[in-house]
Amino acid sequence: MTASSLPSAPGMRRRAFTVVLAIELWERFGYYGMQAVLTLFMVVHLRMGDAAANLMMGAFGALTYITPLVGGVIGDRVLGARRTVVMGALLLTGGYAVLAAALQSHILLLVAMALISTGNGLFKPNAGNLVRRIYKNDDAALDAAFTLYYMSVNVGSTVSMLLTPWLQIHYGAPSAFAACAVGLGVGLLYYVLRSSWLDATTPASEKQPVPLRRFGLVGAGLVIMTVFNAWILGSDTLARLCVTAAGAILAAIWVALYVRAPKAERPGLRLTYMLCLQGTIYLVFYQQMMTSLTLFALRGVSGDYRIGGVTLFHMSAGQFQVLNSLWIMALSPALAFLYNRMGQQQKQTSHARKMILGYAMVALGFGVWWAAAAHADGLVSPWVMVVGYGFLSLGELLTIGLGLAVVACYSPARLSGFMMGALYLLWGIAMYVGSLIANQAALSPEAIAGGGGASLYAGLFRTLCEIAAALVVLLLCLEPLTRRWDREHATVIGG
Repeated sequence: MTASSLPSAPGMRRRAFTVVLAIELWERFGYYGMQAVLTLFMVVHLRMGDAAANLMMGAFGALTYITPLVGGVIGDRVLGARRTVVMGALLLTGGYAVLAAALQSHILLLVAMALISTGNGLFKPNAGNLVRRIYKNDDAALDAAFTLYYMSVNVGSTVSMLLTPWLQIHYGAPSAFAACAVGLGVGLLYYVLRSSWLDATTPASEKQPVPLRRFGLVGAGLVIMTVFNAWILGSDTLARLCVTAAGAILAAIWVALYVRAPKAERPGLRLTYMLCLQGTIYLVFYQQMMTSLTLFALRGVSGDYRIGGVTLFHMSAGQFQVLNSLWIMALSPALAFLYNRMGQQQKQTSHARKMILGYAMVALGFGVWWAAAAHADGLVSPWVMVVGYGFLSLGELLTIGLGLAVVACYSPARLSGFMMGALYLLWGIAMYVGSLIANQAALSPEAIAGGGGASLYAGLFRTLCEIAAALVVLLLCLEPLTRRWDREHATVIGG
């Protein structure tokens, strides 16, 4: 059976989809489980300073978004998506296993994080590409498939972000990282055993054997890439230099594209640039989840959820990150319903206005944390974290969640692939900037020993609240300009 005949065989498509869905679920299980405990592992177990841990997490976050640009090229033009997914999963599994063995070794920590960033770059773009192949030429089925696909991401991440911090506390950090490795290993084993179910959607060119020389060149390239990633992770100076250079190069390319673009494409490019930048800033706030908010939960938040003096359940510091996934799962269907209803009533809200509302939610979230930290008398209630994460997650859906839609809506079709890559690069830069800002609340060993807990984070949360509020004001001022460019773009498209 060929890929073109597959739409008439829904059963075969479902079987193929389950293969990709399973490995994606377990990959996210491993990645988010690792992420939930990594900062705590560095600060508590390896006794790294807050500043060093924050910057390493920032560089790691940046690599998470930048390396898929390389992985996409390898999957599309060199090895094929299926082989690249396997290579990525193997590197990720190896990275988690090395973390489990790191114990007191900073060198092994760098090796593990470098392997994970390289593996993520190979896996992330190609797993999604496999889903697109399965439902090629069937847009309705593709939309439904991606809904399930992203739900698997949330299911895998939710389970792991509850499990691995618990394992870290009760059995030690190695057991938490080992669980990530074992989970992804299970997903990889299922993928390999059922890989024949993907044959019908695999292009003929990808079924051809790959010359050993090509494999060798790719392997050598991945070794170089991993070593360079480790160098970036271990050097704050190099990380800042790379982030600055990437931003400058991207800005120069954007200017060159705009200058050379036909006049009809320029309104769309202006909108793409502006809205991509606006949405990207959210990741500065998002990065706090892995850095300052996790450390705030460690030192200033009670883990006991109480109502009327009765303790309902307990959360450890690493488990608070799961609140983001839970809120995203709760709010996404509600927003989708609202968007559909507004569309039926011809009351659509522009991307620009959604972003304004999104940053207002972010300001409220950090405002809640600022108030709680500033007036803390002992440990802050965990319900404060629930409320703050609720606002922050809604802000995510209204800002960064619209980034891909902005590229699809406004960028010229001939540049859509490049603009998608540019968006990922911007996201990586923002993650690193977020860690730089998180260092406003980086505590010295003396400050930690002296107590203070929650109140020590009030200044950072105030700064983040003020930045988000200033963005709301700025975007309100820019909205008339955005509307004018939108009308110009609509006129060009309509004409």
